[in-house]
Amino acid sequence: MTISLVIADDHAMIRAGLRLVAENADGIEVVGEAADGSEAIAVVRRERPDVLLLDLAMPVVDGLEAARTLLADPAPPRIVMLTTFGSDENLHQALRTGVNGFLLKSSPPEHLVEAIRVAAAGDGLIDPAVTMRMIASFAARPVLVPPPELDTLTGREHDVLLLLARGLSNREIAGEAGVGEATVRSHVAQILHKLGLRDRVQAVVLAYESGIVRPGEA
Repeated sequence: MTISLVIADDHAMIRAGLRLVAENADGIEVVGEAADGSEAIAVVRRERPDVLLLDLAMPVVDGLEAARTLLADPAPPRIVMLTTFGSDENLHQALRTGVNGFLLKSSPPEHLVEAIRVAAAGDGLIDPAVTMRMIASFAARPVLVPPPELDTLTGREHDVLLLLARGLSNREIAGEAGVGEATVRSHVAQILHKLGLRDRVQAVVLAYESGIVRPGEA
């Protein structure tokens, strides 16, 4: 199936480069572009894309507010944020909002294509450099009271959540846990359902915020 994509960035040259990378990949079709957050909201609601590449820092309406607005819609797109590293607070807020991935604008083209495909498949991807920045940000924050829903997780689901928090893919988790990828997908789905989370990105945020895993732990 073809993945429909909207690109939102206030720099025309960056939009052109992102379009070129996306359209040179198999199975991705760019159906719209936007130069600011307000325009991104309008284009997404008109075109109903599968995935939105959304710059975090944009004029008129920034990417964070655009993401919040779109994710409140009945059938929002999967959102991958693009950043050159703004403030840690914006990064933290965007992750909590429920975006499906974070990618540096300096990432190689293959990472961009992978992020689009992973998001379209209903999963999330965070650039390793963003992950390290995120972990450092969480390390400086007070630990929140763990939600009571954590107690509903089985022992295996708790273990999978810890592996998710390390940024491991389903394949890597399967290798660590000695189970098949289908089993891992089932565990992840149960974790998200029990904790009332949108995707694995929010699961990572919850794991660090609640202190069940701390930065630097293996």
